[in-house]
Amino acid sequence: MNKEYSIESYSERRAEREWMVHTQLVSRDITDETVINSMSLVPRHKFVREDKQDLAYYDTPLEIDSGQTISQPYIVALMAQALRLKASDRVLEIGTGSGYSAAILSRIALRVYTIERHQVLASLAEERFRNQGYKNIEVRVGDGTLGWQEKAPFDAILVTAGGPVIPDPLLDQLAVGGRLLIPVGERGEQSLLRLKKTMSGKLITEDLGGVRFVPLIGMRGWDERIKNS
Repeated sequence: MNKEYSIESYSERRAEREWMVHTQLVSRDITDETVINSMSLVPRHKFVREDKQDLAYYDTPLEIDSGQTISQPYIVALMAQALRLKASDRVLEIGTGSGYSAAILSRIALRVYTIERHQVLASLAEERFRNQGYKNIEVRVGDGTLGWQEKAPFDAILVTAGGPVIPDPLLDQLAVGGRLLIPVGERGEQSLLRLKKTMSGKLITEDLGGVRFVPLIGMRGWDERIKNS
């Protein structure tokens, strides 16, 4: 697939991105060159609200629209690296948010399908993708816990919100040899799990450590009516 991007977008604040990559990613445990390259090129300031753009390259989550947040750069890089993506991979992302994570993944994988339950966020993300020349990202508004059956199977699935369990539809839509990355646990704290589907259909699970994500809302996730205690 031909990937054409806006040169102007990537030239803006390049030095700040390089600073972010070296001080927040490479200095820690981000070693995947494809992830490092993507994080060096994608302009994070184009994916945050205008009043937050000065903070775009600091290692901190930032508020976006619809009461949601964009994860700190290190977490985005960590999750992208944990997926172990190949250039031929088709990726499903649950929780488009600002679109930043999908943009990172799209520079590594063949195609990214991303689901967002908030229409406002989905529309803003689509506009950003269009303005910056991303042609291998497809956005859908819906319940991410049900996956995207029409586009399955996926070589990698990334869930950017924490659920009480792993949604069965996502496991069903994972290709043989595919990796699923999802935070699982309580609403305030989860374990980041990586699952790989073997040739026999067996799932191999790894616990990559503790994380804190917003709740995964949906039929196979948390009930939106139940608030944090």
